[in-house]
Amino acid sequence: MAKVMPTHYNGEQFAGSETCIACHQDIYKSHIQTPHFKTSALASPETLKGTFDSSAHGVDLIDAVAKIEQDGEDFYQIITSKSTGKVLDRSRLDIVVGSGVKGQSYLSFNDDFLTQLQVSYFTLTDDFINSPGYPNYKFVRSVTDNCIKCHVTFAKNGDFKGNTNIYERESFMYGIDCERCHGPLKKHVDFRTGQLDQNNIDPVVRIDSLARQLKMDVCVQCHSGLRAIQIKDNPFSFVAGERLDKYAKNYNFGRTQAELDVHGNQYGLLTSSECFKNSDTMTCTTCHDPHQKQRGDAQHFNSKCIECHSSPKELHTAQDFNTSQPTNCISCHMPLFPSQTMMVKLGNDNKETSVDIRTHLIGIYVDGVLQKRR
Repeated sequence: MAKVMPTHYNGEQFAGSETCIACHQDIYKSHIQTPHFKTSALASPETLKGTFDSSAHGVDLIDAVAKIEQDGEDFYQIITSKSTGKVLDRSRLDIVVGSGVKGQSYLSFNDDFLTQLQVSYFTLTDDFINSPGYPNYKFVRSVTDNCIKCHVTFAKNGDFKGNTNIYERESFMYGIDCERCHGPLKKHVDFRTGQLDQNNIDPVVRIDSLARQLKMDVCVQCHSGLRAIQIKDNPFSFVAGERLDKYAKNYNFGRTQAELDVHGNQYGLLTSSECFKNSDTMTCTTCHDPHQKQRGDAQHFNSKCIECHSSPKELHTAQDFNTSQPTNCISCHMPLFPSQTMMVKLGNDNKETSVDIRTHLIGIYVDGVLQKRR
């Protein structure tokens, strides 16, 4: 029996990304391999990373020890008391969040209340760690729309403003799929299959026809850092073709000197770059194809620099140009920096470790310091 797809807050019905296969098979096949598509899923042996047998060690919390265990096809976080060994909590892993490039976190339903569990998986060490900022058993982190909106295509909250952690479970559309960027597509599918007779124009929004800012706003909804309280409607209300600022503004809006962290605010960093300021056409998709798995493909991203800077050697002095890697642009001009918001505790050390993220503030760096343009 086909799943009944949810209806968007604007009244349009979703079709499901599988309906795109008939006309866009190649794009669909490549897109389902991307970190975007894999950024959330139902927890299962196929979607979870890490070792869940008896050799997996417990994660040390302030007041307890937490461990992930497998029970048939299901997985559970078991929390036991340090002092008595008594089981304090047993929560099923219902949703896995994160593609696994950096790591994964786990969400659990208690009735219809959605919370993040204390244990996460960290890819760098291939091991389990405290979820960031989650030191103890008694603390419970509720998951609201402002969190989940960047990991699923759609979910219907019990509160229209999205401020609660109460959800309609059947409304979840996992991963960032076709309809998160192109909007609900039921009418588009009906038009293309001859079931929408009253229209003679395809109702789908063609992103390549949009103005520059409207194109970027599709990415900005998740890649511009924390956004202020919704000006209107719900965090999922925005759809492609609309102006995002009509719905919500970045917390740093109007603060030109605000320090932007490398995690989450790629848009703010990119638009502060001279490359962006000196271009009338540069957008996120100038370098990133959302339909392709490009994470870690340095050759691809360096080639994008070379399209505009065809003779990189002429832009450098003899002293600062690496002749052995003449086209490795991003390693120097988009270096890795430790995030101040994405921090994890490794092992028994109480000190938190920052995760390194490549900055989108393109520029000239000397010893890790951006050089101001004269």
